Amino acid sequence: MAQFEIKDGVAIIPNGTTEIGFYAFKGCTSLESIIIPDSVTEIGRWAFDGCTSLESITIPNSVTEIGDYAFNGCTSLESITFSASATKIGIGVVDGCTSLESIVIPKGVKKIEGRAFADCASLTTLTLPIGVNKIEEQVFDKCSALATIYVPAKKADYYKQRLPEELHDKIVELAPEKKTKK
Repeated sequence: MAQFEIKDGVAIIPNGTTEIGFYAFKGCTSLESIIIPDSVTEIGRWAFDGCTSLESITIPNSVTEIGDYAFNGCTSLESITFSASATKIGIGVVDGCTSLESIVIPKGVKKIEGRAFADCASLTTLTLPIGVNKIEEQVFDKCSALATIYVPAKKADYYKQRLPEELHDKIVELAPEKKTKK
C-alpha cells in the first residue's frame, strides 16, 4: 500500500496510487492542500473529513468515485473542482464546508445525493449541467446564502421539477452555448 506524506501542509499522494482510502486524512487539521495524481480513480468515504485548514482541491478527471462525506467539515475549503468523470455527487460530500462560496457541477453528473452541500453557509452560487436526473432531499439544507442556481438555457422548468419549491426563484438560465464550426 502506498504511503502518503504531508509536508509543509501539502498532502503528496504518490504516482501510481489508485485509491485514497476511507478516513485516509481524517482530522488532519494542518493539511492545507492536496496533490492528487491522475492515477487515482477513487476517493474513499470520510477521506478528508475534518481537514479544517484545507483551502482548495482539484479532483483530477481520472477520479470516477468520490465517497460519501469525503470533504465533510473542511471549514476553510473555498474552492473545489470536481472530476469531469464524476456521475454522482455523493451524500454530504462537502457538508459543513462553511467557506465554500461557489460550486460548478460537471456535465456528466446525473445524481446529487442527500446533504451533498448541506451546511455550506457561504455558498452563494451553484451551476448545474444538463441532465441531473435526481436531486435528493436536504442537498441544500442550511445553505442560507444561496442566491443563484445557474442552469442551462431552457432548463428552468426541468430543474423546478427536481429542486425544492423554495429554491425556484433562485434559478437563472444561462445563455445558450454557441455552436462552433468544425
